[in-house]
Amino acid sequence: MGEIAADYLRALQETLRTDPAAFGLYDTACAAGERLAGMLGSLAEEGARSENALIARLVSEVGGDGGTLADAAVRRGLAAAVRDVRDRHPELDDVMGAGAAGGGFAWDILCDLYQLFFADMVGEFLRSVVAEHVIKPAVPALILVDPEGKIAGWIAEKVVDLVPNPCERSAEATELAQAVDTAKSVVDMTQDPSLVLPKIAEKLVPGAVGKVLGLIAEEVVGDEGAVA
Repeated sequence: MGEIAADYLRALQETLRTDPAAFGLYDTACAAGERLAGMLGSLAEEGARSENALIARLVSEVGGDGGTLADAAVRRGLAAAVRDVRDRHPELDDVMGAGAAGGGFAWDILCDLYQLFFADMVGEFLRSVVAEHVIKPAVPALILVDPEGKIAGWIAEKVVDLVPNPCERSAEATELAQAVDTAKSVVDMTQDPSLVLPKIAEKLVPGAVGKVLGLIAEEVVGDEGAVA
C-alpha cells in the first residue's frame, strides 16, 4: 500500500507543479489554513465539549460549504485532524469532558491540530482521487479502490513533518513584535500566545501548503524511498 500511495502522491505533486491551479487545491487549502489559524486563539480560550462538537465547529468555520473535491478534502481533513490529535493527546478527552469549566485547549494541542490538518487534507484529497480515478499514475495497475482509507493515512503520516508547527516557530514572535509601534505592545505580544501564535500560524500557511503539495521542493522519505 505504501508504494501505491507514494505513486499517487507523486502523481498529484507532478500535476500541481505543471499547473499549480489544478483542482483549485492550493487556493482552497490556503484559504482554509488561514481560517484555521484565525480561530486558534478562540479555541485556546474556549474549547469544545466533545469530539463531534469540535469537528462541527471546525467544519462550519473553516471547512465552508463548497462542492469541489478540494472543499470536501478540507472538511474531511479537519475531521481526521481532530481524531489524530486525540491520539497524540489523550488528555484532550479530559479537557472536553470538563465542559465549559475546562476552558480552552492548550497550545501544544492546537499547534498539532494545525499541523495535522494540512497533512490529513492531502491524504483525504488523494483518497477521493483514488476512488474517482481523477489522477492516473504512470502504472495502470495502480488504479484501485481504497475502501479502508489506508492511502489517506499513509500519505498524512509521510507529509505531516513537512508542515511547520507554529509553537516550534514561536521564536518568530520577536520579529512580529518588532513591527508593533509601542514597547508595551511588544511586551504584550511576546507574553500572550493567543496574540502571537495565530499570526505565526497564518504566516506559515503558504509554505505549509506548498510543501505538502510538492510545490516547494522538500523530500519525503519512507521505506519505499523519496516521494518528492
